[in-house]
Amino acid sequence: MATGSKKAVYAALFGNLGIAITKFIAALMSGSVSMWAEAYHSASDTINQILLLIGIKASAKPASHLHQFGYGKSQFFWSFIVATMIFGISGVLALEQGISSLISKEHHFEDPTLNYIVLGIAVVFEANALRIAFKHFTKSIEHKGDKVTFKQLILEFKESKDTTILTVIVEDSAALAGIAIAALGIFLTDITGNTVYDAISSIFIGCILMAFAFFLASENRGLLIGESITRRQYKNIVNMIKEISEVNRIVSMRTMHLSPEDVIVGIEVNLIDNLDTDKIEVVIDLIEQKVMK
Repeated sequence: MATGSKKAVYAALFGNLGIAITKFIAALMSGSVSMWAEAYHSASDTINQILLLIGIKASAKPASHLHQFGYGKSQFFWSFIVATMIFGISGVLALEQGISSLISKEHHFEDPTLNYIVLGIAVVFEANALRIAFKHFTKSIEHKGDKVTFKQLILEFKESKDTTILTVIVEDSAALAGIAIAALGIFLTDITGNTVYDAISSIFIGCILMAFAFFLASENRGLLIGESITRRQYKNIVNMIKEISEVNRIVSMRTMHLSPEDVIVGIEVNLIDNLDTDKIEVVIDLIEQKVMK
């Protein structure tokens, strides 16, 4: 799973780096504020991919005396930082750029041809990065033995704890939406000569980025605090344990994600009477085997 996430992040990283450079050039030459918003967005995304890679590497560190359950939550932490970056850099700067342009009368708009070319190239790179991330996302569904359907995709998106791949998908989706809005604003400004459309598109891009950032921050907040497994997974474990004839009832069960793949599970069970010590050990081993599946 980590390998697939890393591949998706690298694809997004190299794509965003090239796109950011070309967008800054286009923004400087055309004076379009929506292109500036897109340049900030791609630059922020490039930094974000580096942070996600740091999170993946940090989470792979072996457990230590200080962190006896490992460093798996590092992915959640760095994904949270990425959400903050999207909000603080991309979203706020794009919003500020658009509002400033509406207030100021010094907004000049040059030939948008280069903007269209850059945005067209950006669509190709962003769509490819999204395709790679989405391919990895669907593999996680197939890995569970489920069929890839629209309903299952929505369910997996809600239940997935792989914040790295979710971040890439959300970033690339936001990027494509931003490109479409920027292109529309530039087009309307070009045919009308009114730069208000360009400024408004920058404001819209900023609002979209902040909305996506809030969603990502919320997802990572729950995992950082300590989020349990899904209800479906919880019921599956309960049903498997109930199949063991020596188990009288389940007193309590608590779970918490330590990483996208690792979960700590604490179970208290009431066993039937008259079991000797050896038999109790066998039952405990059986419970562990069923939970580990």
